[in-house]
Amino acid sequence: MVAKKKAANRYYSGPHSDHFDGTLFFNPRGKPPGRFTDLLKWQLSGGRSKWPAANPSPFPQAKPAERMEGSELRVTMVGHSTLLIQTAGLNILTDPVWSPRASPFSFAGPKRVNPPGIAFADLPPIDLVLVSHNHYDHLDLATLKQLKAGHDPLVVAPLGNDAIIKAGVPGIRLSPQDWGGKVDIGKGAVIHVEPVHHWSARGAGDRRMALWAGFVVETPGGNVYFAGDTGFHEGINYRLMAEKHGGFRFAILPIGAYEPRWFMAPQHQNPDEAVQGMRLCNAAHAAGCHWGTFQLTDEPMDEPALKLGEALDHRNIPRDRFRALRPGEVWDVPVT
Repeated sequence: MVAKKKAANRYYSGPHSDHFDGTLFFNPRGKPPGRFTDLLKWQLSGGRSKWPAANPSPFPQAKPAERMEGSELRVTMVGHSTLLIQTAGLNILTDPVWSPRASPFSFAGPKRVNPPGIAFADLPPIDLVLVSHNHYDHLDLATLKQLKAGHDPLVVAPLGNDAIIKAGVPGIRLSPQDWGGKVDIGKGAVIHVEPVHHWSARGAGDRRMALWAGFVVETPGGNVYFAGDTGFHEGINYRLMAEKHGGFRFAILPIGAYEPRWFMAPQHQNPDEAVQGMRLCNAAHAAGCHWGTFQLTDEPMDEPALKLGEALDHRNIPRDRFRALRPGEVWDVPVT
């Protein structure tokens, strides 16, 4: 019997590494995503909670200042994993998604239950965009097209994602990076591209052909960590961040899309693990993201915020140090 030939990587070609086998990316010492049969088992299990069709944020849409200078650090929640970071005179967006669905289709797929916390027209000038990986709730080509047309930001993304973005948004400024890469963006700020435990796919035939990553934003006012999307992975990457960067003034950590645990645990951490991660990476303050906007998994809509509070209480951490941000919520992060 002839062995089936592995499909070529359509996004990236490069040397082998500790997380790239020449064709596919992988998590060192980690676990791959579940098989299709596991996905079917989950989808047919009937454990999905009912979300409301609309759940407006208690906060009005924010109207950000044009810039925050020096050591000031202001973070505004847009929704899901999209946040505006303002510090050192720079405006940075994480995983920007303004589309009504996190999907390749306009008529199907996870739909927003609350509008973006900043109207697109009210965005300040955007200098930099951080794209953590290519899942549709993180890499939204329609939003990137709008950003290129109105702001022309530099987009920093892990290897392979640049091919997807370039094809969908011709002419956009891109800096593709491997884990361990760094980009000097001026004004004393440097972006470090760091490992997280996740996976990637835009469809059925491109699993793990593009890399996934988190980011450290090194600024004169302190380090900011955006973990993108990640499983806890025994805290390995959080410990690495503390060892490499010394600690963080602020961390943006996912707290949602974690049920059922038998299927989601390797790729999506739960609120208790996020609190452990905050401690392990030595973050003074943290914001919970990846919850309450798009229903991706089984847990009730408000459960991540409730369980985050319980986890903080259990570890005697003040709740104002780690907040589950809602769209439109603005946080002026204290200097540490």
